[in-house]
Amino acid sequence: PYADVLDNQVGYINLSTFSGHPSKDFKKAFLDLKKKGATSLVIDLRNNGGGLLDEAVEIANYFLPRGKVIVTTKGKIKQASNTYKTLREPLDLDIPIAVLVNSATASASEILSGSLQDLDRAVVVGNRTFGKGLVQVPRSLPYGGMMKVTTSKYYIPSGRCVQAIDYKHRNEDGSVGAIPDSLTKVFHTAAGREVRDGGGVMPDVVVKQEKLPNILFYLVRDNLIFDYATQYCLHHPEIAAPEKFELTETDYSDFKALVKKADFKYDQQSEKILKTLKEAAKFEGYMEDATKEFEALEKKLSHDLERDLDYFSGDIKKMIASEIIKRYYYQRGNIIQQLKDDDDLKEAVKVLNDPAKYKEMLSAPAAKK
Repeated sequence: PYADVLDNQVGYINLSTFSGHPSKDFKKAFLDLKKKGATSLVIDLRNNGGGLLDEAVEIANYFLPRGKVIVTTKGKIKQASNTYKTLREPLDLDIPIAVLVNSATASASEILSGSLQDLDRAVVVGNRTFGKGLVQVPRSLPYGGMMKVTTSKYYIPSGRCVQAIDYKHRNEDGSVGAIPDSLTKVFHTAAGREVRDGGGVMPDVVVKQEKLPNILFYLVRDNLIFDYATQYCLHHPEIAAPEKFELTETDYSDFKALVKKADFKYDQQSEKILKTLKEAAKFEGYMEDATKEFEALEKKLSHDLERDLDYFSGDIKKMIASEIIKRYYYQRGNIIQQLKDDDDLKEAVKVLNDPAKYKEMLSAPAAKK
């Protein structure tokens, strides 16, 4: 949905799905970025839930030599087993690449990010991916129905499978759990770097994710941000370009007034935990000695909407700005807004702007020493 050249000639492509024929759009976007002067590339696969395996192989082929094995599928029957290689001449074997991933990066996205990591072609930045290493084939049913049947597991170039949930070894109640880190196995990239199976693709650079405030969840759930954006659009026929748009203090004051008028109530985790602690203290006989301390804590943690709206204004303003920009510039505008203060992107750009560090990260451990 979006591609552009960022500062320092860093090309950026947001790839949101592998359904349809995204490889054609990706190729066009990449060649356009190079014409505009891009000397490095960020491929954003965050929240990309996957799609067609062939499309992931095709995009990997743009940056890898012909004849490289990208993914192997192995099933119980011969027909379910296959090997997918790069079949064409690449577009660019040298451009430095960083791939952004998160916990919602899954399936075909993990094939692309994992194969580029296994073949030491890109630095992966963000958070551990979802961990879907199973292949489904659709089967037609009567009356227009369709059933997806799991036929095989897929293995990326190092030989690892990224499947995180272990369906084979179930708990006594029939439920399934993730494969623990202690049971994962070590594999090696083409250069000899250690990578592991059994839990998605682990980034080369892990970026700590800031937790969103509790109040924001309830503001979104109660449609207050949605309603304010609608009200804002009715009074503003047009707004600045997404790169320049900012929510003013006056705008935020209007939003706060809307929230108060709606008699907004939300769940405070601290109050819940304090209540549980009081009950435990009573049960264990500590309440009598700690009464004053509990009273002081209750005063400190009292429900204060005005204070919370001001304290978490930064995160709330970002969410409001995204909702407003979507009304004028759609998905593309929303991506531009989110990239304004994006920790994953900052880390990726930092690596790409440091050729020595980039080369070191993709080198064998012995070379690093």
